[in-house]
Amino acid sequence: MIDSKLVNAGDVESPPVSQPGQGAYLSGELIFPLEGRQTPQCHASTIVETSNGLVAAWFGGEHEKNPDVGIWVSRNDGQGWSTPVEVVDGSEGEKQEYACWNPVLFQPKDGPLMLFYKVGLDPRQWWGMLITSSDEGRTWTKPRRLGTNSALPKENQNLLGPVKNKPIQLANGDILCPSSTENEGWKVHFELTKDLGKTWEVIGPIHDASKYNAIQPSILTYPEQRMQVLCRSQEGMIVQSWSDDNGKTWGPVTATELPNPNSGTDAVTLADGRQLLVYNHTQKRGDFPAGRTMLNVAISQNGKNWTPVLTLEKERGEFSYPAVIQTRDGLVHITYTWMRQSVKHVVLDPAKINQHD
Repeated sequence: MIDSKLVNAGDVESPPVSQPGQGAYLSGELIFPLEGRQTPQCHASTIVETSNGLVAAWFGGEHEKNPDVGIWVSRNDGQGWSTPVEVVDGSEGEKQEYACWNPVLFQPKDGPLMLFYKVGLDPRQWWGMLITSSDEGRTWTKPRRLGTNSALPKENQNLLGPVKNKPIQLANGDILCPSSTENEGWKVHFELTKDLGKTWEVIGPIHDASKYNAIQPSILTYPEQRMQVLCRSQEGMIVQSWSDDNGKTWGPVTATELPNPNSGTDAVTLADGRQLLVYNHTQKRGDFPAGRTMLNVAISQNGKNWTPVLTLEKERGEFSYPAVIQTRDGLVHITYTWMRQSVKHVVLDPAKINQHD
């Protein structure tokens, strides 16, 4: 039984829709125009900062799951977004082509730019892949599989890397990837690499899916080796788990106060210690806005009490699967699916976000 007190999207009124140049909302633009776009549909974007600017990626093709779906990349060195280029497809050198899914870009402190993605018929059968770039996303290595691990569900023991949202790099250089599986219920786990993706250790799954079916975690960090994950769920709310030992072990998965219409979210720990979340502040069904028709930003000091501070979109259509980072200059960059037809890039100044507005 869902606790409606926890997940009633009407309990907290969302702010009016923000416009570029208004308060913290500095700019918003489609990465590529609708007219003449290279694929009918696109989804699941990711964004990263390099030494020379920004790189974004997403999957695109006829429609999600179609064998023609590949991973597309665009770069922005301060002069606008480049024409998207397909950098990999799911052909795998096999007779059958497979769809590509959920790219995740990550720039480690020492090492090439990493682009993780999945290939397969569906999320119950897919496997993780990795390509890297030493020239900030202009050229890429040949794809390679991440491998398998017996800690994963018997039905699919393929390593996935980060399933949707960005990894974090620990002080010792280890890369901790938030991940999940959809085989025996929806379960969250982590995949950790000490050698830039050559070998892997699996942590979890951290729950048994008996109470919450959760996937697609985002990692938030706190002082004294504390971490929190925020996850999409089937139960109508964003769910969470906490770690006190830098992600080695995790507590129970519990509900947050925020709704979730069974759609992806992302979050980032800001340099000032606040936590910023991008999500759909809606129920899955019901009166408008519902489902993926409204996209929001919330802020928290402690990860427990959240204040919706911005509404990025609110109209009939789909605005979903955000990715969010904070760049060296302190600005926040968000990309998200815009109507499945393009990817929108929004820039915020978090210094102008007042939790008490």
